[in-house]
Amino acid sequence: MDAASDEHWPVWRLARVSCVSEAHFARSFKEAFGIPPHRYLLTRRVERATALLRDTDLSITEVAFRTGWRSLGTFGRTFRDITGKNPGDIRARERATGRELGRIPACVLSAVQRPNLTMSVSEKQRQTADDIKRAQQEEAL
Repeated sequence: MDAASDEHWPVWRLARVSCVSEAHFARSFKEAFGIPPHRYLLTRRVERATALLRDTDLSITEVAFRTGWRSLGTFGRTFRDITGKNPGDIRARERATGRELGRIPACVLSAVQRPNLTMSVSEKQRQTADDIKRAQQEEAL
């Protein structure tokens, strides 16, 4: 998945490549990496998209398609849900700070900038909504 994160990697395909059942693969993968295969794949796609936004002049649409998304809308929504920023905002920030980080090894930068996907995007959205409701309730008191 790391070498071809732009490809479609359903669990059945990963299990077949690994010569194990789908259930065994999914369970073993989560035990090994701490997150399900799909979230891991999203992490890699967002990392790659961030690098392309920083290092190339490709349009955001082209970045989306090169990193495995089939829809620009899905790419933008998922990217924003994971990073908290729009792809265009990330491009501007990365280019502004990219020169300052030139002496740090790429592997260290990748590890530090890796999105945190220990929970699903929908769970993050639910927690944000709960926080907003809680704040509104506290203001009403």
